[in-house]
Amino acid sequence: MKVEQISIFIENKSGRLAEITRVLGEAGINIRALSLADTSDFGILRLIVNDGAKAATVLKENGFTVSKTEVVAVEVPDRPGGLSTILQTLDQKAINVEYMYAFAERCGGNAVIIFRFDETDKAITTLKAQNFSILDGSRLYNL
Repeated sequence: MKVEQISIFIENKSGRLAEITRVLGEAGINIRALSLADTSDFGILRLIVNDGAKAATVLKENGFTVSKTEVVAVEVPDRPGGLSTILQTLDQKAINVEYMYAFAERCGGNAVIIFRFDETDKAITTLKAQNFSILDGSRLYNL
């Protein structure tokens, strides 16, 4: 139930983001979700792609520093308070959300949020026990 995310360390300068997307596009890699966090000097680009292994390889071949991380894709009711319900469930079990970002597509009538937790397995167990839907990576890559 975990999803593979790749993270790319990039200098915060003109053209670097364009270069990453060019490299991925030329390799036939489809970006499914992304998050970019930056400082004045550098950024961390987090991606969910259709082929993480290939993406990591081509990016490394082009001089980028890449790492892989496991994250969790959760269906969130697309209504006021939908995200709050999930976050309260996690808070009751003292599970910290390190970061999160939205997935561009919907799954049925629900939004999809990508989460990174401090205790991933505990978070998955907690959410499943409350009947929240966790998306499998293979399903997510092809939404």
